[in-house]
Amino acid sequence: MKTNPAAPKSKSQLAIILSKLVVFEKSQLKLMKEQYATDSEAAAEAVWFAYMNGDVEGKAVADFGCGTGLLGIAALLLGAEKVYFIDSDKDAIVFCCKNIAAAAGKDAAAKTMIMAADIAEFKERVDTVVQNPPFGTKAKHADREFLIKAFKAADVIYSFHKIETADFVKKLAADNGFSVTNIMQLQLQLKNTYEFHRSKMRRVNVGLFRIVRD
Repeated sequence: MKTNPAAPKSKSQLAIILSKLVVFEKSQLKLMKEQYATDSEAAAEAVWFAYMNGDVEGKAVADFGCGTGLLGIAALLLGAEKVYFIDSDKDAIVFCCKNIAAAAGKDAAAKTMIMAADIAEFKERVDTVVQNPPFGTKAKHADREFLIKAFKAADVIYSFHKIETADFVKKLAADNGFSVTNIMQLQLQLKNTYEFHRSKMRRVNVGLFRIVRD
C-alpha cells in the first residue's frame, strides 16, 4: 500500500470528516427497493478496510447507488486515482456533488465522474466497487442486480448486505467466478425514514462482504 500524506491518518479521523457531510432527511421507496443512507461510521469502517487491503489508494473505484456519496468520498480522501459516483436519483446526485466539494475541494473534479443514471448504464472497468445496495426486504434479492453489475465492472467488490443473506451472496459470487474472502459484521444506524418504521433510530446488523474474482 502506498502512503498518501494528505489522506486521513486514521479510521476515526475519516469518520469525523464524513460525519460533517449531508445525508438524506427523508427517503422514498422506489421500485419497491429500500434506499438507506450509509452512515459515516459504517462508511469509514468499510472504506478504511478496503484501503488497508490495498484496494483504494491509486485505484479506480466505483460507488454504485452512491446516494449522498459517503463511500466514494471516503475512497477519494484515501487516495483513489479516480472515483465514479453513480445513482439514478437526481436529488441524491445533487447532495453528492455538494458533499464532494465540501470534503475534497475543487481539486476533486479531476478525479471524479458523476453519473445521474441507472447502474446498468455504467460501462467503465474499475479496480474496485464499493456499494450499499437495496437490502431486498420489500423485494427479495433486489441487491442482485447490483452484484451482477459489480461482477462485470471490477475484480474486487465491497458490498453491504444483511448477514442472513450470506449464503445467497456466496452462491451468486461463486456462480460468477468470484469468492467471498471476508465478511465484516457492522451496524447501520437507520433513521425513521419510512412509514413502516416505528422508532426514531434503529440499528441493523449487516455484513460488509469483500468479494474477489477467482
